[in-house]
Amino acid sequence: MKEFDPLVILAVFQEMLGIWLWVLLLLAVGGVVAFLALWIRERHLVSRRLVQSEAVGLLGGVLALVIMAKVSSSGFTDAGGPLDWLLIGVIYGIGFIGTVILVYAFMGWWDQFRRHP
Repeated sequence: MKEFDPLVILAVFQEMLGIWLWVLLLLAVGGVVAFLALWIRERHLVSRRLVQSEAVGLLGGVLALVIMAKVSSSGFTDAGGPLDWLLIGVIYGIGFIGTVILVYAFMGWWDQFRRHP
């Protein structure tokens, strides 16, 4: 493979995840938009909400690893080299950060709607 082709990467992820690829992409884009809209509206981050969403993010990282193990043909015992462990760490990190953003946005908008009926 001499060139990087994003459509090949998309096809591989589509083959691995099926319809869940699109669900996860919509969830990611929707979460980021909701987070940015909340941040613009409040003009600051609420530390209590951030810490609570980080606590839930720990579970989101674990869930990302579980999904990775389900959709790939290898498990954690097959990880041999440093690059394998780096990839496992990156997948955990993406799951953690994504969950923090989603939970923070959900909690923030929930507070907004609860205060202003």
